[in-house]
Amino acid sequence: MKLDVAYRGRSELVAGSSGSRSLRFATNLNREAVAFDAALKMPLRFREAISALHDVVISDLRFQPRDHDAYDAWKKGERLREMQLHRAEYERLKKEVLIGAHQELAGEFEERFKRLRKKYWDLRNKHSIRLRVRNPELWRMLMPADPVVTVADDTVFFECFSADQASYGCLNVVREDAFGTSSELQLGTTNVDYSWALYDHFQTLRSYRETRLKVDPQGFGSTTTGAGEHREEKIDLPEGWLRGFMQLQSGMTLPMRRVTLSRDSVYSLLAWLRRHKAKRSPRAIRFELTPGEPPNVVLEPWEERIVSHGTRHDGSPVEPIRIWGGRRLLSLARVLPLMESCDVYLLGTGLPSFWIAKMGEMQLTLGLSGWTANDWSSGGSLESLLPPGEPSPSQLQLAAKLLQRERALRFDDLQASMACNIGDCAAALNQLAYSGQVIHDLAAGVYRWRQVMPMALGEAELGPASPEVSASRVLLQRNQVSLLDSSLQTSGVRVGKGTVERHPVEVVIDVDGMIKRGKCSCSHHHRAGIRRGACRHLLALRAVMLGQSPTSDASTDAWYHRLLNLSRN
Repeated sequence: MKLDVAYRGRSELVAGSSGSRSLRFATNLNREAVAFDAALKMPLRFREAISALHDVVISDLRFQPRDHDAYDAWKKGERLREMQLHRAEYERLKKEVLIGAHQELAGEFEERFKRLRKKYWDLRNKHSIRLRVRNPELWRMLMPADPVVTVADDTVFFECFSADQASYGCLNVVREDAFGTSSELQLGTTNVDYSWALYDHFQTLRSYRETRLKVDPQGFGSTTTGAGEHREEKIDLPEGWLRGFMQLQSGMTLPMRRVTLSRDSVYSLLAWLRRHKAKRSPRAIRFELTPGEPPNVVLEPWEERIVSHGTRHDGSPVEPIRIWGGRRLLSLARVLPLMESCDVYLLGTGLPSFWIAKMGEMQLTLGLSGWTANDWSSGGSLESLLPPGEPSPSQLQLAAKLLQRERALRFDDLQASMACNIGDCAAALNQLAYSGQVIHDLAAGVYRWRQVMPMALGEAELGPASPEVSASRVLLQRNQVSLLDSSLQTSGVRVGKGTVERHPVEVVIDVDGMIKRGKCSCSHHHRAGIRRGACRHLLALRAVMLGQSPTSDASTDAWYHRLLNLSRN
């Protein structure tokens, strides 16, 4: 998808009168006008939090294999170039010594310098455009995606998605506690210009001088040199980037278990990950939760146990939950001195998790995927938790209208206003979040109207759904699934055997309803197993075992209550 943005000027830190400074964000002129201008009460705390968000933007832990061919060619070219330079310089000096001639500095040196400098920057800009076209992944690493800023009635929050399409960051700043009175206020959502230079400006924030945060809807005036520059860019978002972002947003609307960790346990977790790097599998973080006792976090493969003293788990017994992507938690290191506690929201084993660092007037949300090399759009694990059917257009329109008018609503208030059952309300919120119009603020417990793009996103912008998930639904509709045996183990794990489209299938499902292991004779399972998502036959047999097939009277109410019960047990 190509995203059109236009900025007047660049985001920067501008010095004002009496030693004050303004942290000005240039907004996307192609989006709705958003305005905010207020003094920061605690600039240092904001500096550390926004810098941690920057670490999420640039994070990329995908494996990059070494290619020595280019390096060998470069070394050969360097040797040849050095020999040529050495020979040319030797001949020049030899000639000067022989004839005693010395060049005088040309009078037009300054003009020549300006001309060559302009040539350098023109070539550099051309190289940036060429890199963006030929290698968008490398260009995105060097030029992070512009974050999304939302000015709401009670908060201002910044959102970003990492370069490797695997981490989500959201810095939520409470307006009343973190800012003074705003002289300009216009609610809405827009993109803001972001660059590496702006990150350097963040580091200059100090507590002994006033700093204002300004979101300017019209760009900057002529008081700043070069601020009148009008730039239009067409950003070609990487394939799967936007879809992974939206799948994460829809995942945040699902019921989840909440685990509270103390600051010292988070410190121990980050310190261990900083000092050790796993060289063998498994590399998961395992949560062991016992009712009435402190949560235990176990780091695999070392089996290092970290106990969160000072907090306890309230809930029913549950089997251990394993999540992946632990090294991305190092983005929280910078806000550790500000952290009071950390709430972890768990969807289940192998699914995304959300870590909310509570810092008084600020909360930093870090969303982690279950993979390093994959993004969310590569597998069907998260999609298998989505509603069994789509909400009606009238319900979607009503929910969107209510949220757009109120801007923030709790789930119960929205359901009462819609006068519908709990499943339909949850399905409507899930669909609105997937289309980029709603975000679930986990820290505040409300759903906010926030359009991440100027339009509602659909299949044309996000791309088609996972082919295996779509094909599994077709198999269910055609009644091509035969369940031969299903047994429930004492640990809550289900084991099933059956035939799907003439393929013998065996599947093991945990208490979260997720596929832990499976066997199938199809080519998809033979190539990758369940590492890149289960095949259509495993997904179809799982749906029959859980009563999610179209012939089993599956409803949105049953779907939502099942997830709700899992999050509480």
